[in-house]
Amino acid sequence: MTDHPITPPPELVRHWSRFQGETHPEALWFRIANEAAQWGADQELEACCELLQQKGIPAWSLLRLHRRPKPPSLKEQALKTLEEAPGPDYPRAMTVLNADQHALIRRALEALPND
Repeated sequence: MTDHPITPPPELVRHWSRFQGETHPEALWFRIANEAAQWGADQELEACCELLQQKGIPAWSLLRLHRRPKPPSLKEQALKTLEEAPGPDYPRAMTVLNADQHALIRRALEALPND
């Protein structure tokens, strides 16, 4: 392995190789490759942001914001699921959810505080 700034350190690669639940070797290799690609991209983004910040260019925070947007919250995901599901807007329609949609909405509701 070359000594390159975005080459993952050996201990991180060893950690990735211990992923639980991957029973097929090919699936494990794909998972490791995806983790390594994301790690390398994150290192490059951080280096770019640091350079822009050192040069006094204020765009560094916008670069990070647009290249690594935050995933939607559980609440946002649940609301989007309900908005996209056919339901009360249609005459005599029932809202039908698949198992993943049901689980998502359940997790969102369970995350709410008990009043």
